[in-house]
Amino acid sequence: MGNTALLMIDMQNSYVADDGVRDALGWPPIWRLEETITACTDLLAAARAQGLPVIYSRSTGSAAGTLGENPRITRLLVQRGRLIPEVSETEREWKWQIMDAVAPQPGDVVLDKTRASFLDYTELEPLLHNLDVRRLVVAGLQTNVCVEATARAALARNFEVAVPSDAVSTDGPALHEGALNSLRVLYTKVAPWREILAPDAAWDPCFHHAELRTRSGVLERDRRHGVTKVPRAAANLGGG
Repeated sequence: MGNTALLMIDMQNSYVADDGVRDALGWPPIWRLEETITACTDLLAAARAQGLPVIYSRSTGSAAGTLGENPRITRLLVQRGRLIPEVSETEREWKWQIMDAVAPQPGDVVLDKTRASFLDYTELEPLLHNLDVRRLVVAGLQTNVCVEATARAALARNFEVAVPSDAVSTDGPALHEGALNSLRVLYTKVAPWREILAPDAAWDPCFHHAELRTRSGVLERDRRHGVTKVPRAAANLGGG
C-alpha cells in the first residue's frame, strides 16, 4: 500500500448535532450514519496500522464571509434564515470540529476547505506531492457531494482513487448508490474498505461484472451472447 493516503472527508459534529439546523435547511438525515462512523473508525485504525498518511478535511465558511461563499448557499441561508434555530458561538465552533469517534491522532493532518472538493483552494495537492502519494482512499461524508467532488478532482489530477462503499454515506440510498455508480464509470475502485486496504489489493479500475449496475443505464448486458455492450453515448468516457 505504498504511496497511498487516506482522505477523511468532513466527519464533523454538524452531522450528529441535534439542533434542528439540517431540518430547517431541508436536508434529510444521513443514511446509515452510525454504521458509517463505525466503518470510518475501523478504516482509520487499519490505515494507521499500515503507516498510511491520514488527512482530514474540515468544511468551514469562507474567511471573507458571504463575499466568499457560493451565491446559491447564500441565497438558501437568506430564504431559510427565519427557520434556522439560534446556535451559540460555542455550539457553532463544536459543530465545525471532527467527531470524537474519528478524531485525528498525532501525526494526522487537518486542513480546512470552503468548497465541495478537498482539492479546491487548499494545500492538499502540494502536501500529497511532498508525501509522494499517488493513490487516494476517499472516505467520509457525503457520498454524492464532497466525497464525489474530491474523487473527481483527484482523478483529473491523475491520482488513482478508491472509495470505500461502506465508509461513505449521504442523504439516502438512491443518492449514495448513484454517486458510487458515477465514480465506477470513471474507473474509481469502489469496494468495502477491507478489500481496498488488503495487502494484495490491485485496485483494478476495470468494471467487474459483480459491480455492474444495469439500472443506471450505463451498461447493457446481452444475455443471449453472454457479452456486455456499452451504449455509444457512454463509451466516450472523456466526453463528460
